[in-house]
Amino acid sequence: MGGKKLKVALVGCGRISANHFEAIDKNPNLELVAVCDALQERVEEAAQKWDVASYTSYEEMLDKSEINIVTLCTPSGLHSKQAVMAASRKIHVITEKPMAITLKDADMMIEASIKNDVKLFVVKQNRLNTTLQLVKRAVKKNRFGKIYMATVNVFWQRPQSYYDAASWRGTWELDGGAFMNQASHYVDMLEWLIGDVEKVYAITDTMGRDIEAEDTGSAVLRFQNGVIGNMNVTMLTYPKNLAGNLTILGEKGTVIVGGTSVNTIEKWEFDEPDEDDILVHDASYTPPSVYGFGHQGYYENVTDVLMNGAMAGTDGNEGRKSLEVILAIYQSARENREIKLPLF
Repeated sequence: MGGKKLKVALVGCGRISANHFEAIDKNPNLELVAVCDALQERVEEAAQKWDVASYTSYEEMLDKSEINIVTLCTPSGLHSKQAVMAASRKIHVITEKPMAITLKDADMMIEASIKNDVKLFVVKQNRLNTTLQLVKRAVKKNRFGKIYMATVNVFWQRPQSYYDAASWRGTWELDGGAFMNQASHYVDMLEWLIGDVEKVYAITDTMGRDIEAEDTGSAVLRFQNGVIGNMNVTMLTYPKNLAGNLTILGEKGTVIVGGTSVNTIEKWEFDEPDEDDILVHDASYTPPSVYGFGHQGYYENVTDVLMNGAMAGTDGNEGRKSLEVILAIYQSARENREIKLPLF
């Protein structure tokens, strides 16, 4: 790139966009040049704050702005079409989670990126948490020995007003429910740490919110390596977000990462000491929100890939893997039976 900054445009100036704006602003290799949102007032506010061009038409933004990367912070059901439109113009794509809400759409995104020789990045910022980086290293070093069980709890609160604020939230067409939207990072985290999923069995329900998709559910996962995993997810926790935690139980070690978003190491015990043990205390942190600090590191990886040929932390194929598990969870809940992976 000859030392030039990569020009970034962002579409979807809603809830998560603030994390992206801040991460882009802090990256010396990136320059925000345009923003887009269907809501005129919202996009103008973002454009004024960051002193960039504003658009209410995504296609117009792609055609009129000089862009190297487009970041999709739009409803999940729109990601596929928007990614393909960008890729066809030789623009790299960063998409928020989940990358799509069907495997067909995810495959269209991957194929478009390959066909047009552009990169497709799927945001999985939790992988960059200092706490989870330590856990990943412990797994890689085989410190747990044989892992028996991995449990995730996402006990958050999304009031009815959250869903009412945007008509697409909680719909099957554009969003999905608690597993697809809020807990998708945690599905990715389990696969990243433990391995590929062999089969799932799940129960979901819409118990307290007026939405199409589920607000609560539990899933049991059997991994290919024999580990039994389970996830308990709800958006009905009173009165606010309580926990986003992970427990791994192995023959030689036990780890609990707690807090509202796996940001605090609460238990770290292994049969043999390791140099990483002294890092445990400093690994915990207090995030400003459940989104954490990982977006900045994520964009650093993006620029490293595009400017230096590094490997992408999470590309389209990685994003597809967690989507497939979520869709298997939904199929299991609908059909009241065990679902084996892969789905297709």
